[in-house]
Amino acid sequence: MTRLIVWRHGNTDWNAARRVQGQTDVPLNDLGQRQAVDAAELLARLRPAAIVSSDLRRAADTASALAALTGLDVHTDPRLRERYFGPWQGLTMAEVAQARPQEHARWKVGDDVIGDDIETLSDLGKRVADGLQAAADLVPPGATVVAATHGAAARQGIGHLVGWPTEQLRTLRALQNCHWVELTHDEARGWQIGAYNVGPFTQQPVPPPV
Repeated sequence: MTRLIVWRHGNTDWNAARRVQGQTDVPLNDLGQRQAVDAAELLARLRPAAIVSSDLRRAADTASALAALTGLDVHTDPRLRERYFGPWQGLTMAEVAQARPQEHARWKVGDDVIGDDIETLSDLGKRVADGLQAAADLVPPGATVVAATHGAAARQGIGHLVGWPTEQLRTLRALQNCHWVELTHDEARGWQIGAYNVGPFTQQPVPPPV
């Protein structure tokens, strides 16, 4: 039974400011670096055979904390990037709501198509799921692989893997920074979610998954 750990990156200054990151390459802040080290100590106990990451710095640097403990290389895959949020990137959600109220309302209720050149949820889910499956294919059956990614990317990618509709996915809380989802796969049952939002203690409030 293959185990796939889908790991959200550590905290950034834009997370703290509730600013839309999307595919902007924002680095970890000091808290995020500490979270990555704390989480890596737990994940190293799972004896991963491979580590894969989004090529955005906040995810790649999170993955590097685990690589430092395991001696593994980090393979980067742009398919694991966060959702592309177009002109929203760099704005707070309050600013988006004021400037683009109709599009913000669509985002808030979870519509697939928002407008403003923002990546659709269906395209995001397929892209990230392809990256997650490729990560799982790096290891033999029975091994563990860790994939460092982003909040919205993780939720939609997992949903696409297990075949959940968007309405069901919206019942899941956003992943906290440096928390993860554990999935397992075998030929009889396919992909199954074993654990959700697992990670080290954090005093940070749950930020928006962007």
